[in-house]
Amino acid sequence: MGSCIICGADVDGWVCSSHEEDVCFEFTGSSPDQLSPGRYYRGTVDGFADFGVFIDIGDHVTGLLHTSELNQRLESLDWEPGDTVYVQVKNVRENGNIDLGWSIRQHESEFRGKIIDDPEGDRLPDDEEATTAEPEPGSGASAAPAPEPATVATTTRGEESTATAEPSGGGGVAAETQLQRAEIGALSEHVGAPVRIEGEVTDVRQTSGPTIFELHDETGTVECAAFESAGVRAYPEAEVGDIVRIDGEVEERRGELQVETTNLEVLEGDDRTAVVDRIQAAIAERADPPSTELLALDDTVAAIEGSLVAAATAIRRAVFESRPIVIRHNATVDGYVAGAALERAILPLVRGEHEEADAEYHYVDRRPLDGRIYGMNDAMRDTTEMLDARERHDEKVPLFVLVNAGSTEESRDGFELLETYGAERVVVDGDYPDAAMTDSCTAFISPHLADDADVRGPPTSVLAANLAVLVNPDASGDLSHLPAVSYERSPPGLYANLAADAGYDAEAVETLREAIALKAFYQSYGDKRELITDLLFGDRGLAEHASEQFKERVAEEVRTAEPHLDTRDVDGRSFGVLDLDAFTHQYDFPPATILLGELAEGTGLDAVVGLAEDALYVWSPAVIDMRTVGEQTAEAVPDGGVETVGGRDGHLRFLVGRREAVMSAAVDAIAEQL
Repeated sequence: MGSCIICGADVDGWVCSSHEEDVCFEFTGSSPDQLSPGRYYRGTVDGFADFGVFIDIGDHVTGLLHTSELNQRLESLDWEPGDTVYVQVKNVRENGNIDLGWSIRQHESEFRGKIIDDPEGDRLPDDEEATTAEPEPGSGASAAPAPEPATVATTTRGEESTATAEPSGGGGVAAETQLQRAEIGALSEHVGAPVRIEGEVTDVRQTSGPTIFELHDETGTVECAAFESAGVRAYPEAEVGDIVRIDGEVEERRGELQVETTNLEVLEGDDRTAVVDRIQAAIAERADPPSTELLALDDTVAAIEGSLVAAATAIRRAVFESRPIVIRHNATVDGYVAGAALERAILPLVRGEHEEADAEYHYVDRRPLDGRIYGMNDAMRDTTEMLDARERHDEKVPLFVLVNAGSTEESRDGFELLETYGAERVVVDGDYPDAAMTDSCTAFISPHLADDADVRGPPTSVLAANLAVLVNPDASGDLSHLPAVSYERSPPGLYANLAADAGYDAEAVETLREAIALKAFYQSYGDKRELITDLLFGDRGLAEHASEQFKERVAEEVRTAEPHLDTRDVDGRSFGVLDLDAFTHQYDFPPATILLGELAEGTGLDAVVGLAEDALYVWSPAVIDMRTVGEQTAEAVPDGGVETVGGRDGHLRFLVGRREAVMSAAVDAIAEQL
């Protein structure tokens, strides 16, 4: 009978069952059936597959860490073949296959002891740091001797002070430490040295080992690990939003910096105020766009520079305050391209602020909408996820960026729900807004606020790409071809030339537009981050393949629909009317808006109207104010339940029983505007 190396309890071996997960094991066997499921083992990365990582646990003993077991995406895992890692053996199958699980602890020092898993029996490591026969309770099997008190002076700016550093568990030796405050952004200069940092707690995560505090100051963000005992919350008095002072040692693990916390103090009074003022002043300065240079000399965009700067400032502030950013865009070419432009600019800023490899997935979320309206269903989903993240992870309330959506009255209820929880909104939309919505956000970007003339404004992607350049000027080289992509027909020379200079001629631009139109239609609720990135910024072959599919499917649908196009003249204008329910393949590509545009271009008609079961759509090269069309149609068919959805650029909704009367009245109203 021996004693547990963690708690000292009587045990037949070196560790009790309740503390086996706090110990890392080194396997010296040569057969999978010699492993003990449930234990955490030291391993070596052998290789990668689409479905996971192969880890060598011992001689000729290899297991699979499946992607479903990872706590991050496989592509963001900062492992290389040959790297030492730690994994849990979850199961050894009858055929010898080994199922592995993720370990939050990826360094030997994060475990409380080490044991050799030998087929002849567990034993302690045969090295100078190992303890002998029966370790003292709580000592740890391979723990180094406690350090002697030391006085260390750092060289970063700040007021010099003396502090007593003591591990939160209370089992360490106190050390009198002469420390100055170090900036988080400069911690790479202090790896292996004790430091003092001050800032705001932006996240707290409890692992099966230490408690992880994410701390943010005026220069950056870092994770601080504090250990009370396995799975027990260290410093429970410290919560998200608190201003704290942390003493600890800077370590580098898998290319990321982390502070091993020896003392944490929640600041109050003048000390707290000084840190808050310092952080806020620095964030305000950093949030200002470093440049106001736009992608091109576009007078329409230049006229709303003030709105662009306000939106860029709000987005940059959210990044530097460690607030998540949720980009909501409609599932069209314009929406996807505009959303991707902002994402391309924001992600590098997030990576620069946070050490953890998966920060870009944690702090930036792009979610498509099924239209231009941010309705209550969307707001309820976002609010539920926001509150869940706040409850489970103490996350801050996100900044919502509405792209090619959210500018009309139908989004008011959704915005009011977000406002209830203090969530900021930014709107970027090239279509006509409703005037009442322009004061509902931190920033509202619309070319029609500067010039409300009855001309078609630029696509939203033009606005978003210019906004993205203000958010992050370093991204401009990646973004210059994007404005040209969203134009339904040939882009203006200004943006065609920008795209050509970036290596995208007219054919390449059209290929991208068609490829994204196809991919945006399918699984419209998925962000498709990697796919959209590959299309817009990567493999041209992928876009060419999707473009060919686009052409084939559009051509087939046009051939199917055109014989059923009911043409008519109204006040000297030529119309085509198509029954979408009867003469198209519903729920398949292309959507009505693309089909109607192709029919109009192919026939030379002034306008093409599409009738679904209870909705009316129109495509015309002229600008049609669907608000006015809706009002006139409702007046002509008062019992038709007619309403406009999506503002001036939207469509009509009506009662099915009054379909023919609504269609006739709507065509008359459209003819007045042609």
